[in-house]
Amino acid sequence: MTETTLIGPALAEFEAARSVVARVASITPMETSRYLTDLLGQPVHLKCENLQRTGSYKIRGAYNRLSQLTEAEKARGVVAASAGNHAQGVAYAARELGIRATIFMPVGVALPKLQATRDYGADVVLRGHTVTEPLLAAAEFAAQTGAVLIPPFDHADVIIGQGTLGLEIADQVPDVQTVVVPIGGGGLISGVAGALKQLAEREGRQIRIIGVQAENAAAYPPSLAAGEVTAITIQPTIADGIAVAQPGLLNFEIIKHLVDEVVTVSEDDIARALLVLLERGKLVVEPAGAVSVAAILAGKVRSDGPTVAILSGGNIDPLLMQRVISHGLAASGRYLTLRIMLPDRPGQLARISELLAEAHANVIEVLHTRHGVGLQISEVELDVSVETRGPEHRQQVVDVLRAAGYDPQLR
Repeated sequence: MTETTLIGPALAEFEAARSVVARVASITPMETSRYLTDLLGQPVHLKCENLQRTGSYKIRGAYNRLSQLTEAEKARGVVAASAGNHAQGVAYAARELGIRATIFMPVGVALPKLQATRDYGADVVLRGHTVTEPLLAAAEFAAQTGAVLIPPFDHADVIIGQGTLGLEIADQVPDVQTVVVPIGGGGLISGVAGALKQLAEREGRQIRIIGVQAENAAAYPPSLAAGEVTAITIQPTIADGIAVAQPGLLNFEIIKHLVDEVVTVSEDDIARALLVLLERGKLVVEPAGAVSVAAILAGKVRSDGPTVAILSGGNIDPLLMQRVISHGLAASGRYLTLRIMLPDRPGQLARISELLAEAHANVIEVLHTRHGVGLQISEVELDVSVETRGPEHRQQVVDVLRAAGYDPQLR
């Protein structure tokens, strides 16, 4: 890339924003993951924006955007729409700058995110059941009141603020060769790519930028294939923080020119990543923030040198975490649920328990019924959930039951 082909903000703009963003954002830790290093075959570092103030990188772009407002604009207040992280970033930035903030959020927003946004001093209005409805409501509010609409990703000031994260990565891992970044609308990766690609050019080397989206909310692959912004229909995903139906216009142009590859990960991949981060890294990360690690675990990342995976946020509802951990255990072969048809006579349940004990499987839950659909009068249905040590042990449990004459069906 040369100066004549520059797409998006210049390196000088990212560097100037560092002192602005530093008023509110912490320099987050860069942790080394031995587990992921062994898996990838190259050093893997985790950039822990899940430990950032407000729980995500969003404070960077929000504060940088609000700090650029004129006094007249500040007096009119700001408005934003978000299901969580952008809301908290704008609310916190507005409080620090003495600006009135109104945030539209969907009715079903997670309680911790709702409460945190209110605690930062914003006036929260609940509207609709998806992010689309709050976005429309925020735009109407801005038109009616004159409040300044703060977009979550499609604005140069927001991109520049997010790009300060790229400068920190270069400071903490000077020889970084690959950076793996979660993508929703594209604010984070367009900033990180813009800053790092220009730094690399100045130093006479190359840095690869890989973006990651959830399969059920992946607007960038079809947009890049078409060469223009393309809207998709979002399917249910646990990675709600990056569930964006259409790329930002400015973000798309930057990503099209500067990002080397965009990959997708499944819901199971994301659940496994959260479990690995909890167990191996002792890190609490939200699903959207863990897709970079999910891509490494799924074999979607190639790297020839030091690699940084950005953990973009840590704002996860404890109830969702409970469900995701269970799902992650199942996806990792550590949790097994079987349905077994048994003769309706005494001792059968005890026999199954003996066999599971012989296979060293720990029983978690048992449902024993004579009333299942399709059961013969002389049959009972046993649904049993057990803990296993991984895929090989999981198969051993099934083999033990089959060797004893039973026909366990995976559920």
